[in-house]
Amino acid sequence: MASWSGWVPLIGAEVPRLPGVYLVRQGESGLLVYAGLAGERQGEGLRGRLRRYTSGKALASGLGEAVFDRALADATWLRERLEEAEDGRPMRATRWGKAALAWADLHVC
Repeated sequence: MASWSGWVPLIGAEVPRLPGVYLVRQGESGLLVYAGLAGERQGEGLRGRLRRYTSGKALASGLGEAVFDRALADATWLRERLEEAEDGRPMRATRWGKAALAWADLHVC
């Protein structure tokens, strides 16, 4: 059996290219918000799966959807996105996904 790594920020994390299980919590010492599994993914394993989230391309699945739902429930975060659109700076969906991940301050092991 493999051991768990230490907790690191999701954005910018050095992640192995092996299949495995990952845990995610909100904040450096926050509550566990997600547990996931990554398969082989064309030789990318965990790294490939987590990269999909950090790229904003997995907005409607698993962790991406859970984080986006929480961000949409935060009036301040949503107000910032609406102000961007009203100011003529609308973002594509992947950018909203990235903004939600940055807002969530996720850490992974």
